Amino acid sequence: MSAEATNAGAPGRRRGRRIDLRRLGRAALSGAGARGRLPDAIDHIAKVHRSHHPGADLDPLRRAYVLAESSHRGQTRKSGEPYITHPLAVTLILAELGAETTTLTASLLHDTVEDTEVTLDQVRREFGEEVRFLVDGVTKLEKVDYGAAAEPETFRKMLVATGNDVRVMSIKLADRLHNMRTLGVMRRDKQVRIAQVTRDVLIPLAERLGVQALKTELEDLVFAVLHPEEYARTRDFVLAHADRPDPLRATAMRVRGVLREAGIPAEVQVRRRHYVSVHRVRLKRGELTGADLGRLLVLVAEDADCYAVLGELHTCFTPFISEFKDFIAVPKFNLYQSLHTAIAGEGGHAAEVLIRTHQMHRVAEAGVIALGNPYAAADTTDAADGERIDPTRPGWLSRLLEWQRATPDPDTFWTSLRDELAQDREVTVFRADGGTLGLPAGSSCVDAAYAQYGDEAHHVIGARVNGRLASLGTVLRDGDSLQLLMSADVASGPSPDWLEHARTPAARIAIGRWLAAHPAPDPAAAPAEPPPPAAPPRDLPRGGAPATRGPAAVVADGDGPALAHVRLARCCTPVPPDEVTGFTVRGGTVTVHRAHCPAVDRMVTSGRAPVRVRWRSPDGEGSGDYRVTLRAESFSRPRLLADLTEVIAAEGAAVIAAAVEPPHEQRVRHTYTLQLADAARLPELMRAMRRVPGVYDVERAGRPVATAPL
Repeated sequence: MSAEATNAGAPGRRRGRRIDLRRLGRAALSGAGARGRLPDAIDHIAKVHRSHHPGADLDPLRRAYVLAESSHRGQTRKSGEPYITHPLAVTLILAELGAETTTLTASLLHDTVEDTEVTLDQVRREFGEEVRFLVDGVTKLEKVDYGAAAEPETFRKMLVATGNDVRVMSIKLADRLHNMRTLGVMRRDKQVRIAQVTRDVLIPLAERLGVQALKTELEDLVFAVLHPEEYARTRDFVLAHADRPDPLRATAMRVRGVLREAGIPAEVQVRRRHYVSVHRVRLKRGELTGADLGRLLVLVAEDADCYAVLGELHTCFTPFISEFKDFIAVPKFNLYQSLHTAIAGEGGHAAEVLIRTHQMHRVAEAGVIALGNPYAAADTTDAADGERIDPTRPGWLSRLLEWQRATPDPDTFWTSLRDELAQDREVTVFRADGGTLGLPAGSSCVDAAYAQYGDEAHHVIGARVNGRLASLGTVLRDGDSLQLLMSADVASGPSPDWLEHARTPAARIAIGRWLAAHPAPDPAAAPAEPPPPAAPPRDLPRGGAPATRGPAAVVADGDGPALAHVRLARCCTPVPPDEVTGFTVRGGTVTVHRAHCPAVDRMVTSGRAPVRVRWRSPDGEGSGDYRVTLRAESFSRPRLLADLTEVIAAEGAAVIAAAVEPPHEQRVRHTYTLQLADAARLPELMRAMRRVPGVYDVERAGRPVATAPL
């Protein structure tokens, strides 16, 4: 049961009417009214609803109110009002935003299953499956069953339900708004906790669903609770300018005149900023003027009129070009569409202007709520305005639903959810196959790989951004084109470095899960491992254990005691006929290095005893599967990576892993780990790579590399 009560000191709502809880309480106590007649308590809700949906059937609202009122009868809020005033207030909020009848019906019933004897089966029998699903989606999980995990698991349940019907989250947002409006009688610590969750989770969700009318009021209410001093200063600043001449009104009159002369029918309004917006502008600009306390809103009939208005404003006023943004051609991820610009207004002060159609404005204010029931028809285009309106599975929601399945731990889910929602901007990246990816701003190629391929992204070895070779850590910008390069080796996987480049929870969780399942082997020269006692070099017996990367064997020149395992070192990736030497490491394993590998000198210096080893293959010298690491030094040019990988494939080698360092002075270094079926082919492979235009050197990794940049 929601226990919040009226708070007279909370900031007032600037859109719609304030809800008179006492009037609603009196109407609720007067009873449900005669059978078939609309109860007085929902008369105002019905009028508001009919203003948006003239032909709406009000009978479901009447029946839902009768059930809710009788079920909640005797329950009160902490402020003393009958509890029924809460679902009534939540329903009125949604009605003012244009919600359709099914949403309002579920809103009236949203607390009945949680707080009364009403069951979900009863809701389904009387109101249908849609209403039952919405009510179930916003019903909290019991602390008795879930303990401390009840809150995160409730939000997980709500997110999953929202993935099937976004109206679930619409009801939750309206529910939280009314509770935030009436938070005053709660203890200070509970006010802070509720405000923090609202800030971290609900406000970002309102932004993503495009419900700006709820988001802005929630921001002001949270601002008042968490930052009361800054809130008071901002409020006093706004009130101090309330009685002064408004420079925006004079600018609005000039704009109306310009558009009237141009023959463009338009409605020009002065839109006041809410308190948090004023606070942010003051932090950005320092001292504010009266023109900074609001923006001009120009509403027109059609998309083409928006650009016509823009042309007139930029012709008749001095524009601030740096402030221009076109969210009509490229809508935001939350369906928002508008043209943004700024012009020199009265006194030379910049006046921000928003230009949009009436339909765009409805969506900008109410987001998915303004779209009615998005599941009523398969067509996702508004026939009247031709605007994109499909909110059924936005990209951000798909990402949340994907990674939440991989995080059964409630604490990890709760932390990851807050991190994901803290990323309040999104970029669109164009894939090589013609599709697009919506990613949080600041995402890297690693994030894009996991967004596109899921766990298959473990095998990504490189990327091209806007046609140029790029490292996987490259941060993507809005409008970038991306081509991801995959390894043919299904055994390849991410390195721990990828975690430093991954910003999205989906990528971090997938990488962490793979690394946990594939722990890195002990390094050959681990400084924490004490060296074995000094002893003469000993031999690996003939027929000893094979190397882990193929059937080739490394054996001794003579007889000796058997060793547990042989491993080819990754630092220098030896292959026949390299001169090799070995060292015993933990568990009796012998790690085999090339004789000139820098690690050999380090281990000899530390007192490790070498093991004499040589190559032997059951199929003849040089045959088997081997891994080798090559470093290519080249001049940076388009298609360089593609040309190199084509040559490598033509020589019969498979790319296991690849790394590309950022270009420096038009030069770039590529490092490839390759799998060879025949080590004897290595020299020819290196020669073929050197013949690629732009490549001026190819060498084996594992030898000292100059520390100076390329």
